[in-house]
Amino acid sequence: MPTSVAPRFYLIPGLGADERVFRSLQLHGEVRVVQWLMPKSAAETLPHYAARLAASIGPEPCWLVGVSFGGILALELARLRPLARVVLISSLADARQLPPLLQIARKLRLYHLLPPQLLQLMPRLAQWFFGARNGAEYGLLRQIILDTNPIFARWAIARLLQWDSTGVPPAIRIHGTRDRLLPVGRSSVDFLLAGGGHFMIVTHAAQISSILNQLAAAG
Repeated sequence: MPTSVAPRFYLIPGLGADERVFRSLQLHGEVRVVQWLMPKSAAETLPHYAARLAASIGPEPCWLVGVSFGGILALELARLRPLARVVLISSLADARQLPPLLQIARKLRLYHLLPPQLLQLMPRLAQWFFGARNGAEYGLLRQIILDTNPIFARWAIARLLQWDSTGVPPAIRIHGTRDRLLPVGRSSVDFLLAGGGHFMIVTHAAQISSILNQLAAAG
């Protein structure tokens, strides 16, 4: 990727989230937030959905930065945009990295046992899972959860647990040591942030900004 050209970042938020989670990032380059589309049906596949989402992403070299479920979409988009480089934040590079409980749900196809409204009904549980501090962080997380469309959430959960990660492109992983939703476990991570939880795109925005800018500068 030429270093003389300002880098282009496509930021892909997590399930139900939007550009609000990126508001504290300070990136040196062109920044575009990829907007979620509603699935065409409950059975729409991830590759088909990614193909629709790819319409907003040009074929030129760029950085696809995906958070949580957005990381999985970043990998699927990279299949269609071979000049893109992928950075995963609080996400998975392989379906085998799902935590044990979700692995069981995946094998038994128990997608309906993960109701998307659970965290809406228990916001303090969500706070613990995501690692958001009291005050503005909790307020932002709570509002994002309340704004999440349950139809989209149910579709995304099913796609996550059915994800076929075979042959996905390589990615750079940024993960937190205290991620309770998707624990890092023994999987390989390029940048491990001490104390980072699943909401570290907000809580550790300065560190993540620095890493992304360094990666882009290195080409």
